[in-house]
Amino acid sequence: MNIIIAGDGEVGFYLAQALVDSNHNITIVDPHEELLKMVEAHTDLMTIVGESNSVGVLKQANVDKADLVISVLHDEQTNILTAILAKKLGAKSTIARVNTLENLSEGNKKIYEELGIDFLISPEDIAGHEVINILNRPEATEIFELSDGKLSVFLIKLEEGAPVLNKTLSAIASEIGYLDFRAVAIHRGMDTFIPTGDTIFLPNDLVYVITKPEAMSELLMLGGKQKMDISNIMLVGGGRVGKVVAKRMENDLNIKLVENDRERCMRLTDLLDESLIINGDARDIDLMEDEGIENVDAFIAVTNSAETNILTCLHAKKYGVKKTIALVENINYIEISQNIGIDTIINKKLIAASYILKYSMGDEVASLKCLSGINADIVELVARPGSPVTKKLIMELNMPEGAIIGGIIRGDESFIAIGNFQIEVNDKVVVFALPGTTRKVEKLFMKGSFSF
Repeated sequence: MNIIIAGDGEVGFYLAQALVDSNHNITIVDPHEELLKMVEAHTDLMTIVGESNSVGVLKQANVDKADLVISVLHDEQTNILTAILAKKLGAKSTIARVNTLENLSEGNKKIYEELGIDFLISPEDIAGHEVINILNRPEATEIFELSDGKLSVFLIKLEEGAPVLNKTLSAIASEIGYLDFRAVAIHRGMDTFIPTGDTIFLPNDLVYVITKPEAMSELLMLGGKQKMDISNIMLVGGGRVGKVVAKRMENDLNIKLVENDRERCMRLTDLLDESLIINGDARDIDLMEDEGIENVDAFIAVTNSAETNILTCLHAKKYGVKKTIALVENINYIEISQNIGIDTIINKKLIAASYILKYSMGDEVASLKCLSGINADIVELVARPGSPVTKKLIMELNMPEGAIIGGIIRGDESFIAIGNFQIEVNDKVVVFALPGTTRKVEKLFMKGSFSF
């Protein structure tokens, strides 16, 4: 595909790198000349200095030959205008990043579609809902639901005392019998790998597991996780992510929202009915003690400062808070943050990439999730008529090295993948894929494609 990415910072460059790895022709449009020189020095990407909402700049980027135009600047008005102009100038599809949640209502989406914008994305909105999902399953580090929860991907950290520690997968299967979940990847130290029957689980392993809904309790028990009840939360940051979380959860949980900006606090008071708004600096230990941080079940830091989010979460851990969640924008900080004790990391770049990469792929891809902390994807693919995956048992498929089938969704039923399972046409198949394997896996699901 010919893809134009309009950006003004790291989100655009991260997307560009991910898409280049998928063998697309990428052009980046950005107003910052120095940044583009740096990109050109390290990649083969084509770059154009300029404003993406300029007709002349878009024509220079050959927008009339573009299969997809993605505008992910911080300014939503520029993104909207860029997408509208791109479609009018001949682009086949357009995606615009927006910040205002009202833009995502069904009625407004239709208006934007009529103007030429095919898809709207709000990373802040999605980030807020990821926080909510974690609060509903706080024992997990990361959660990704597939097909309305028929299967889920859980990331759990193995603590001391977990029943699976120092045992192989084969031994666990022999002890328990058939399991309604499957470990598809382990992140240990700096390495991520797909486990085999002889793999031994070790303390502090981060394990990605695909599970059926009815098996979640057993999965958490084997991982050494105790059921965690969340009633009282402290939410730091009243920006877009914080507002989504507070508005959605304030009728179910006791929420204290700490915001340093006084004017924003006044606006939050008008928006939120049941949340307690506190004007103050969450880095102030005395303030946190006065507000009863020792009685908090979950501490969520979603300010625009990753350093503030990380620091305040670590403070919360020292006071015995059971669950900490931090918004961390710098991808290089994610693994460090996990290693020093923060339970869950939310990253808007990965959120945006998960959504947008799906639209750069074929119709076989039903959903895609870029995982936090490791360079890997969870992909949900649809088996097309005549595709290689429908012609052999799973054990006989020539899966690319670094990819593994974890589960299958067939209508209202879900299955955990085993070797003698036969995938059928229109099945949705969940695959864990390490870098460089997603496109190869996709070919196995294409109509009339050849196996390799």
